[in-house]
Order: sequence, then structure tokens, then C-alpha cells
Amino acid sequence: MTRVLLAEDQGMMRGALALLLGLEDDMEVVAQVASGDEVLPAALRERPDVALLDIELPARSGLEVAGDLHERLPSCAVLILTTFGRPGYLRRAMESGAGGFLVKDGPVEELAGAIRKVLAGERVIDPALAAAALSVGPNPLTPREQEVLSAAADGSTVADIAGRLHLSGATVRNYLSAAIGKTSTRNRMEAVRAARRNGWL
Repeated sequence: MTRVLLAEDQGMMRGALALLLGLEDDMEVVAQVASGDEVLPAALRERPDVALLDIELPARSGLEVAGDLHERLPSCAVLILTTFGRPGYLRRAMESGAGGFLVKDGPVEELAGAIRKVLAGERVIDPALAAAALSVGPNPLTPREQEVLSAAADGSTVADIAGRLHLSGATVRNYLSAAIGKTSTRNRMEAVRAARRNGWL
């Protein structure tokens, strides 16, 4: 019997997934959590064979948690399930040790099949997303550029960002300028939108 951990912040979606997977003869949902910081404790307690993680979780993202599981509980396979089919998310998921990446609008039979494949050591990736990830290429932003661009997302001034990140105003402007150039946009808010669309933030 395959033991499954579900991490999904929307209660109705989590309940539906648990119900549907419970109908499979060879699967049992042994833990359900609603936030990223609950995943590792639940996984260490229940020792699931596979963790089904949403990306957009409160406290810690599914991508961050996937890395934790890969390190602390390598016997647990990870399958990322998301509403957002962003190419950069796929790349980050694979780098964090996830065995699969699916978007939520697929049929439940596909999900059960994906769980079985990931457990068998296969990689399972949404085909359309794989093609998009190859066309977009790797994240061009450095970690510092990502940090500064994320800080700019709420409309903060250069001075606010500089104070928050302990940088000079000139340095913040340089990072923002580099990010705008690399995303081929005209200003920082367009750069934020482009980076988010590609899953780079």
C-alpha cells in the first residue's frame, strides 16, 4: 500500500484529492497538511512513500519543502501539483529533487498514475510545461537580483528597498536595472510581472 502525504492549503481541494486517492486500491492518504511548515514534521512522523505538494503553500512554498524532504527523508518521493504552470517553477522543482510536476487541471487517473511512476523512479512532467520550460530557458536573474526585484514588487521606493536589504541606493538601482534588462521589460513592475510569469520569483 502506497502511503501518501497531501500538502494543499485549500481545504476543499485537499479533501477532494484525499477522497479520490483513497478510492485507489493501492493508495492510502496518511497525512493532510495546509501549510509548508507542517510538511516535514508530518512526513517524519508518518513516513509516507510519496508527498504531493502544492507550490503556493502558506509559511513555506512547496518548492522549499521539496528540498527539505529530499534532504531529510530521501525515501519519500515528491510530486509537485500546481495551478500555476510556470516554466521556472518546473526547473526549480526538478533542482529541489522532485520526481514529478503536474498542473491541477489534469484528470485524477493521471495523478494516480503519476504517483505510481514517481515511486518507480520515473520522472513525470506535464508535457506542455516541459516544452515551455525548454523554450524559456534557465532563470537569468542572480539570487540578489531576485531578492531586490521581490522587494520592489509591493511598490517600495529604492530607499525603502535599500534600507530593508542593507544595500546602498545605487546598488539597488544597479540590481533593478540588470533585472529589467534581463527580463526585456521597460520598468521594475513589468520586470516583476515577467519574472513571476516565468516562475523566476
